[in-house]
Amino acid sequence: MRFTRRSLLQTTLAGTLCALPFFSGCGNNSGTTENTVTVTTSDGASDKLKLGFIVKQPDEPWFQLEWKFADEAAKKNGFELLKIGALDGEKTLAAIDNLSANGAKGFVICAPDTKLGPAIVAKAKSKNLKVIAVDDQFLGADGKPMTNVPYLGISAGKIGEDVGKALYAEMQKRKWTPADTAVLAMTWEQLETTRQRTDGAINALKKAGFPSAKIYKAPQKVADNSGAFDAANIAITQHSDVKHWLVCGNNDTAVIGAVRALEGRGFKADKVIGIGINGTEAKEEFKKSSPSGVWGSMLLQPKKHGYDTAEMLYQWAANGKEPPKDTRTVGILITRDNYKKVLAEQGIEE
Repeated sequence: MRFTRRSLLQTTLAGTLCALPFFSGCGNNSGTTENTVTVTTSDGASDKLKLGFIVKQPDEPWFQLEWKFADEAAKKNGFELLKIGALDGEKTLAAIDNLSANGAKGFVICAPDTKLGPAIVAKAKSKNLKVIAVDDQFLGADGKPMTNVPYLGISAGKIGEDVGKALYAEMQKRKWTPADTAVLAMTWEQLETTRQRTDGAINALKKAGFPSAKIYKAPQKVADNSGAFDAANIAITQHSDVKHWLVCGNNDTAVIGAVRALEGRGFKADKVIGIGINGTEAKEEFKKSSPSGVWGSMLLQPKKHGYDTAEMLYQWAANGKEPPKDTRTVGILITRDNYKKVLAEQGIEE
């Protein structure tokens, strides 16, 4: 359901704020005009407590799952969930204004830029809104995490370590040796969380005994599939003597882009072990009739990130129960062999 109040429809932005139902697209096909704010709500009952859930990339499966599980929390607890996609800082602050105008009492947010933390907190305080950060922790003006804001995120370093351990274990299982094997580490170091993931994988591989001289970083200029593809191609060209590749990155997209580049150079599934993070994109690789170099992924737990944060916010707004300042989740390794079972257990797919 979309709000049709005149005040909401007349609120304009420089770009698009896109709000999506579960698994819908973001763009002109959404039915929104380019300069109109649209808020998607779980329930139109005006007398219910209203809470917001703002995400930075509403078309990404991860955020759609967060919204799905946040909707479940809203249904269970009887509050109305207002879902907004905010792609940059201007849209984020405008989204907070719109939540306030529609009577919300607080919001969960994965900000498009963690450096927006002070501005988001200041805006929320001016509107008397409670705020919980999810996925990416706010950074203060000093560049350090804002530990005074409730936050639920992943144990990025630990998940990265688990990727490295799994890569090394599978390499040993295939009886590959470091002499003809190298690591292709897709990096996106502009964000602390993503840097911790790849650093964790690299450190775990080194600790297991893999030579650091055979670990090659491939910096992505853009944090998407094409950016990973381009960065991987450069690294592959520079190290044409490698026979087997271990691939890691900050998410599934990075690993999938690298695997596509390797496939273009003749490296099939028997020559590549790629392990992503998220699970939401890797599962599509597992569904293919033939295996690819995407061997596994560390499935994050969107239910905790969506459901738990929404319920924490509800308890805070409705009952005054302030959430913990720092809550962390870990990953679950999925492969072609177990992904259906694990996804069903996690409520992601039946």
